[in-house]
Amino acid sequence: MAKRPAPFSLWLTFEQRARLERDAGDMSLSAYVQSRLFDSDNPPPRRRGKRPVKDHQALAQVLGLLGQSRLSSNLNQLARSANSGSLPVTPDTEAALMMAAADVQEIRRLLIEAMNLEVGP
Repeated sequence: MAKRPAPFSLWLTFEQRARLERDAGDMSLSAYVQSRLFDSDNPPPRRRGKRPVKDHQALAQVLGLLGQSRLSSNLNQLARSANSGSLPVTPDTEAALMMAAADVQEIRRLLIEAMNLEVGP
C-alpha cells in the first residue's frame, strides 16, 4: 500500500482566506490552490461560488476586524463575572454592555449584507 504524503499547512489572514474562497468558486480550496500552483498557465474557469457574496471587500474587512478583536474572550469574562456575582452593575457598566451589544448587532448586519443574505423578521 502506497504511503500518502503528509498534509501541508498554510497560515492565512482572514482577508487572504476570504479572497481564496471567493476565487475558488465551486472548487475546494485544496483543488484551487493546486491548480494555481501547478497549472498556472491554464487558470481554472471562474464560477459563481456556493455562497454568493455581495461585497467581498466588506466581508474581508469584517472578518479581519473580528480576528483582531478580543470579543469572544471579553464576553466569556463578562459571563463568568456575572455568573459568580462579581460584576457590579453600575450605570457605566450597563452603558458599556449596551454599546458592546450594539457593536455585535452592527457586525451581524455587516456580515449579512456582505454575504447578500436576507433575514426574516
